[in-house]
This record gives sequence, structure tokens and C-alpha cells, in this order.
Amino acid sequence: MVCCKSLLFQQMPCEYLSLDAMEKWIICNQRSCYVLLVLSDHLGLFCYSYNKRINDIRECKEAAVSHAGSMHRERRKFLRSALKELATVLSDQPGLLGPKALFVFMALSFARDEIIWLLRHADNMPKKSADDFIDKHIAELIFYMEELRAHVRKYGPVMQRYYVQYLSGFDAVVLNELVQNLSVCPEDESIIMSSFVNTMTSLSVKQVEDGEVFDFRGMRLDWFRLQAYTSVSKASLGLADHRELGKMMNTIIFHTKMVDSLVEMLVETSDLSIFCFYSRAFEKMFQQCLELPSQSRYSIAFPLLCTHFMSCTHELCPEERHHIGDRSLSLCNMFLDEMAKQARNLITDICTEQCTLSDQLLPKHCAKTISQAVNKKSKKQTGKKGEPEREKPGVESMRKNRLVVTNLDKLHTALSELCFSINYVPNMVVWEHTFTPREYLTSHLEIRFTKHVTPFVLKRSIVGMTMYNQATQEIAKPSELLTSVRAYMTVLQSIENYVQIDITRVFNNVLLQQTQHLDSHGEPTITSLYTNWYLETLLRQVSNGHIAYFPAMKAFVNLPTENELTFNAEEYSDISGKLCLVFLLNFSVDSVLKRMTIIGVILSFRSLAQEALRDVLSYHIPFLVSSIEDFKDHIPRETDMKVAMNVYELSSAAGLPCEIDPALVVALSSQKSENISPEEEYKIACLLMVFVAVSLPTLASNVMSQYSPAIEGHCNNIHCLAKAINQIAAALFTIHKGSIEDRLKEFLALASSSLLKIGQETDKTTTRNRESVYLLLDMIVQESPFLTMDLLESCFPYVLLRNAYHAVYKQSITSSA
Repeated sequence: MVCCKSLLFQQMPCEYLSLDAMEKWIICNQRSCYVLLVLSDHLGLFCYSYNKRINDIRECKEAAVSHAGSMHRERRKFLRSALKELATVLSDQPGLLGPKALFVFMALSFARDEIIWLLRHADNMPKKSADDFIDKHIAELIFYMEELRAHVRKYGPVMQRYYVQYLSGFDAVVLNELVQNLSVCPEDESIIMSSFVNTMTSLSVKQVEDGEVFDFRGMRLDWFRLQAYTSVSKASLGLADHRELGKMMNTIIFHTKMVDSLVEMLVETSDLSIFCFYSRAFEKMFQQCLELPSQSRYSIAFPLLCTHFMSCTHELCPEERHHIGDRSLSLCNMFLDEMAKQARNLITDICTEQCTLSDQLLPKHCAKTISQAVNKKSKKQTGKKGEPEREKPGVESMRKNRLVVTNLDKLHTALSELCFSINYVPNMVVWEHTFTPREYLTSHLEIRFTKHVTPFVLKRSIVGMTMYNQATQEIAKPSELLTSVRAYMTVLQSIENYVQIDITRVFNNVLLQQTQHLDSHGEPTITSLYTNWYLETLLRQVSNGHIAYFPAMKAFVNLPTENELTFNAEEYSDISGKLCLVFLLNFSVDSVLKRMTIIGVILSFRSLAQEALRDVLSYHIPFLVSSIEDFKDHIPRETDMKVAMNVYELSSAAGLPCEIDPALVVALSSQKSENISPEEEYKIACLLMVFVAVSLPTLASNVMSQYSPAIEGHCNNIHCLAKAINQIAAALFTIHKGSIEDRLKEFLALASSSLLKIGQETDKTTTRNRESVYLLLDMIVQESPFLTMDLLESCFPYVLLRNAYHAVYKQSITSSA
């Protein structure tokens, strides 16, 4: 064992005695002397001239003002490196905390003295040497103090084990020898010292292993009594004559404190609760720490200091407890909040940089490169002379040497430093309140990702990425939005390398809210924005005949018109994983066929989104999707409809097409009127199908009803009627518990009969697109899971369909020629 007697000073309590305590003693002594001098002068006992002493004090003051600042600055600089080395050694070898405990508490005491000195002189600094009183690295010194404190608390049992063995195996033996060698030892003193030896001898390591609570306060109180007994002038055993005994007992007292009073020792040597009364200086130090990137990793020291504040309360002044407690909570909350905001801003800047890099990879930027390559190949000079060549994506990653640092490098470095601080402790307890620094960061990330407090934040949020302009009805392409969101997600996932937070929870909380019409703050989401845009802008242009659905491309395309549209429908309607689901709306019925066509367009658009969803899920969870598909395909016809609908809901959620659309069933069920009996509603549903069937011939007179082989559809989108008729019939007769197959057979018979009558018309205007309308019957049968071509053959001669296809293709060739 290492004997502490090898230290330079043998009075252990003096080694870690606070400078603050010594200054209080000096000030108290000076005040006492001042009072005596005043009284002496007043009584006329003696009178000395104080001029010489005043001059001495003035010289001391000038010397202190000139040199104290630089001296304490160098002390802090030395202590930073010393505490860092000590903390590093102890974190690697915590067993050294036992033999080096005195040095730990000495280091804490010295560092505490320097911090308090700087704090008390921060507001009254000399102008000539003001820089010596501003320490931007003070956070580092406080941080290493907190790290040493944490080591002492964490490895307290290790220190207890060491000093229990020290007390019983060494101190007890040495003290017993010293007592035996005393020439004179009165009975009272002998009893006290014998009790010391017996108490230490009875100690064992098993007590530490069993978690026994030690209490040596009685032993230390007996030592105080013994000092009082042996310090009087007439004492038979004078302590001044037995200095070795006094030194040994002081060492033993220190060792006992290492067993039962570690927390009290930490408060005595490293308590910084004085910051509670210097709030302005405290906050200023914190801001300086955040402003300096190299010091931001130590910013967690300031919230940790708030745990000290309750140490300055006293039982005799209970009314201060709540005020100090509230201040500690407010400061801790403010510090953690500012740290999280700083990290959030850095993450946002990184996301912006990544979005810019991802944007460079979008297909729209390759057109110029392709054009330059084509022109170069054909030796055409189209560009202006002196025009700078556009940098290609990836140029930013080319480094000529390691000294080149980009803005993204600086952001990542600053973020890693700050995240180290946030991740330093899982939680901290301040006045019986638990703070979790990581939760602050998680909360701020969720808010930044969704909430729109200011226009600046709006630009950075996921909703802001849509760039929706209500006035001009402009919105970002879904593919571009998906690219930006993925760039954000990539950056956020990389944060897990810096700090242990659940980024998946952030994604779930944010992205799941975006699937609803309003988020948790009552603000519109990307779902509501895109739903409104597709319904009010894109699909309205479909109704106006400016856009058509192209089944072959599975997209909507612009039609040539006099007034060019401000957007390309194909870029907004192709399959993308981020397209919003379109909800069916309740249209007012002005024209049944027109409204049915619009519904068909919406259902076609929805089928595109579902197909995209199915592709994404098949990529991520192929086994689950295949199981759902197998389950759907093997539902017996006699299965109860409620059970079947549950299966259809599951299948629809996986993007699989169903015979009966559960979403449409729910939408139509919500429109049921309480004033109409179920029988009447069933009749209305049947009449609707009859009305549509007998109205089909009127489509032949419309110029836009011409079938275009190029897009495999009609120019006015009436080919979408096939999907609308089948889906609505299936949903309506599921709700009213009718036979879907029988009703569709009736519809096919009525529609066939109505269309056959067109052949008897002699008016060319009425029958101008008769062949194109004939094709609707084939599309309806092809779309339906309940109808067959044999059934169509029995109602409508197939030769008419064949001739109709021949006619429309021939007409298309003639028109193009």
C-alpha cells in the first residue's frame, strides 16, 4: 500500500482546503484586528500611524491588479491539462482512485478555487488586462471537474474497499503502536484511542460487498474531543508533544471520510453552487462555450453545474429552497434547450447541403450535359464563348490535399463535438427532476422536421419541401420531394453515429403524421397539399379536356391545346413512392356520365399509387406481401362478407387490387341517408346503373370521345368509365347486400342493347364516334372480375368489336398521315 506520509505536507485536511475558506478566515481575522485597533485608538491606550500599513496594502493591491490576472490564467491552463490527464488515467484504471484519492480531491479543490476567483472578478476586471479575466476555455476545466466527480461517484465501492483494508490492515496497527509507545496516557484518552483501534480492526471487505452503510461520524467526533482534551495547557497528555499521533489521526480521519463521506467530500472540494448567484456570468460563459466549436463538446458541464445549486441551501433558511430550486430547473432547461437548438441548426444546415447535392443528381440536370455531349459529337457550337463549364456532381469530393476543408466538413465536425456533449450523460437529476439531454434533441428534430413557425423554418421543414404556392398552384414534383426527404432521412440516420437517440421514432412521429390531413399542430400535411393539388389542379384539367389518362404509360399526359398548361402532367402522375393517396370526394351530380368519368380518373390515379405501394412493399417485405396475396386469392365465394371485407382491407393496405374496393365501400357507406329505407337505397343504386347503361350512346356524339391507339384510351378519358362502373357497382351492391354479378350482367345487357341501337341512327353527328364507344364494352368486361367475354358475346356480337378496333386504328393512321 502507498502510505500517504510520503506527501510533502502531513496535514491531509490542509491539502484540499479551499482557498475560499482560507480567505474567509483571513477576512474574519482582519475585521477582528480592525475592531481592536479602532477600540484602542478610541480609548487612547495606544495609537500608531497606519500610513505605512496603508501604503503596503496599496502596493499589494497594485501588484495583484498587475499580475494576478495572468497568474490565474496560467494556473487554469495548467489545471486543464492536469485534470484531463488525471481523468483519462482514472477512466482507464479506476482502481487507482483508492491510492490517488487525495490527489483527486486536491485537483478538484484547486480547480474550484480558480473558477470561483474568475467568477468573482468577471464583472470588475481591470481595463489594461481584461483579456486575462475572459476565459473561453473555462467550460473545459468545469467539464473535467465533473468527470472526476463522476468517477468518484461511480467507483465509490472501489474506494471503500481500498480504504476499509487500509484502515484495518495498516492504520489500526500503526495507531496501536503509537498508543503503546506513549509514556503517559490518562484513562479517558486511553479509552478513546482504544475505541479507535477496535473500530478499525473490526472492519472487513465483506461489509462493502454486502452493501453495509458505514458511519464514522462518532469516531471523528471523539477525535475532536481528544484534541480538546490534549490541547489545554494543563493536559497530562499534550498533543503538541506527540505530533506523530496527531498526523496519524488526521490521516485516519481522511481515510474514514473516503469510506462513509464521499458525497460530502465532493461538496467540500468541488461544489460550485455559487454560480446560482451569478446567473448573468453563468449564461455568458455558456454562450461563449457554444460559440467556440472546439469548446462545444464541454457544454454539458453547465447543465451539470445546476445539480450543485441545492448544496447552497440550509435547513435554517427553508424559504430559499424553492427559489434556488426553480432557478436550477430553469437554467438547466435553458442550457439543454440551447444545446439541442444548436445541434438542430447544424443538422438542418447539413440536410440543406445534402439536399443540394442530391438535387444535382436529378434527371432534369442531365439534359444540359447530354446536349453538350451531342453538340460536341456533331461539332456544333451552341454555347456562348467564355461560358464556364458546369461542374458535374461529385466534384466536391475530390481533395487535392488533407488541408482542404469544405463547409460540410466544418458542419460535421461541429455536430460531432456538440453531440458528444449531448450524449455524455443519459440523464441528470436537478431538484428531484430528471432531465434527459437526448430527448431535447429528439423533440427539436421532430419540430424542425414538421412545424412551421416562421418562413425560414418553413423552408427547412418537410412540408416546406413541397414548395406549394396557393396563389399560382405550383408544387414540387413528387419525385423531387422524395429525393429531398431521403436526403433528410440519410442525414438523420447518420446522427445515430454521434448520439444514442431513436431516429426511427422521429421518422414514425413525423412521417406518419404526414399521412393524415392535419398534423399534431393542426397544420396541413403533404397529404392534404398534394390531395388538394391533384384534385383542384390536375384532375380539374382532366375534366376540362386538357389532360388524358394514358393506360399504356400508366400516367396522365398533356393534350395539345391553345392554352399551354404551366405543368407537365406526366411528371406529376408517374409512379412514385411518395405520391399521396387520393380520397374519393362526394361530387354534386350535374352530369352522371361526366361525374362517373371523373370518379374513374380518380380510381385510375389511385390504382397507380397502389401499384407503386405494392412494388415498394414487395421489395421490403416480399414474404408478407406474398402471404397476403395468397390469402386474398383463396377466399371462398361463400365466405361471409364481413370476413371478406377484412381480407380486402388488408390486401388494399398492401397495394393489392381487390374485387371490392374497401375504401370505396367505406366512402359510399358514409353517404347513406337516414331518411331513406334500405330498400329505397337499393332501388336507387339499381337505377343508377340503369341510367349509366342507357346513357352510354350519348358519348358517341362527343368529338373528344375518339379512341386514340397511341395512348390506348379516349381523349376525354371515358375509358376510365370501365373502372368506375365496376368499382362503384361492386361497392354499392356490397353495401346493399345485392348480387354484384347479377347486377353487372343486367348492366352489360342494357348497355349492349343501347349501343346496338346506335347502328340504326342515320345522323352522322350522333354516331361520329360510334366505334370508339363500342370499345367501352370490351374495356368494362376486361376490367371486371365478375364478367366474361362469353357473356359479352351473348349480348354484343364480337364481330362489331373487331370491326370497331379496325376502324379506330385505320382512322388513327389516316389522321397521322
